[in-house]
Amino acid sequence: MASAPPTDRIISLDVVRGVAVMGILLANLPAFALPEAAYYSPLAGGGSTGWDRIVWFANFVFVEGKMRGLFTFLFGASMLVVIDAASAKGDSAAAVHLRRMATLFVIGCLHLYLLWWGDILAHYALVGAAAYMFARLGVRWLVVLACVSIALQLLDDVTFWFVLVDSAARATPDQIATWNAFSEGFGLPPIATMLTNIEAIRGTFADGITYRLAHEPTPLTILPLIGFQTLGAMLLGMAGYRSGFLTGAWPRRRYVLIAIVCLAVTLPLYVALALDTIAHGFDQRRVYFASIVASEPIRPVTVIGYVALIMLAIDARGAITRRLAAVGRVAFTNYLGTSVAMTFVFSGWGMGQFAQWSRGDLYWLVPIMWAAMLLWSPWWLARYRYGPLEWAWRSLARGERQTMRHDRVAKS
Repeated sequence: MASAPPTDRIISLDVVRGVAVMGILLANLPAFALPEAAYYSPLAGGGSTGWDRIVWFANFVFVEGKMRGLFTFLFGASMLVVIDAASAKGDSAAAVHLRRMATLFVIGCLHLYLLWWGDILAHYALVGAAAYMFARLGVRWLVVLACVSIALQLLDDVTFWFVLVDSAARATPDQIATWNAFSEGFGLPPIATMLTNIEAIRGTFADGITYRLAHEPTPLTILPLIGFQTLGAMLLGMAGYRSGFLTGAWPRRRYVLIAIVCLAVTLPLYVALALDTIAHGFDQRRVYFASIVASEPIRPVTVIGYVALIMLAIDARGAITRRLAAVGRVAFTNYLGTSVAMTFVFSGWGMGQFAQWSRGDLYWLVPIMWAAMLLWSPWWLARYRYGPLEWAWRSLARGERQTMRHDRVAKS
């Protein structure tokens, strides 16, 4: 979601960002359409057998966490693009960056409470503000600190996993409360909790806001839960940009080697975790272990493999590359536009389809949304410098209205 001038675009960054924002739709569909615990656990909604299980399996192995990781990776790289551009112009890089993060935080909070519980923008703003401290570090230090951050996140995840395992006996009120609390994210929540969630989302626009204000974690609450994970991915993205990995500066054979090694090692591990989770009937201890604990150290490796694979597929003169790059240039608008479209389909203020679709059937929406992104993005950018929300973010962060139309359009 960089705001670099259109003439200074790095096409590889735009393409990877475009793939990420399209891939995030695959990951987020269950979170738009089903009770919240169904994002990780099929037992909570959408079906856990037959085709629905196959869809969950494919999503877990190839998508879950990886697309957000890819998006976070690019967020870190894009931060450096903006910071470097500000420094080159003689502006205060810190002021430019922190104004952007403050504006993003406000937009993210509006997204969270007005539309959808799965917002990540406010969290990115908080972590991104802290990540500025590392912007001048070299590649080696960025990689080292990323590994430290991921290790700290893993330690935190393991601690929570032991708490969950200890509560499984449900022999005391505290154990029951702990088990039920984890079930709201990774298992089958109490029926009253499920019904409250469904009733609120199927209700009016005001009902949804009231529910999210009362029940959803705030960005500050989420920060200690996944903050190190997000920071680690951002730092890796910054290293990827500084090293030339994300700009296509490396030899092709190196990208081939990275893609093969990273994906050949990690994807079979994800397959094994998925099969183990299924074998144990989606027990929430297994769901948490697979999606949170075990995935923590292997997710970044998968993301790096995906980036290498995308870099190999980029053809600067190809029609598909150009369209993906356009999607990436307006990724902010595409991300929030997807939220508007999906909440309209599933929320009570729209079509009211929440908790009525099977997991497998949800993915019929994907080609529709992908086609929309691939068609409107280049059409829009042929006429305007920025996507609508990119323009708003840029204007608000800079405190002045940015020029929207291309000069050739404005003069015609």
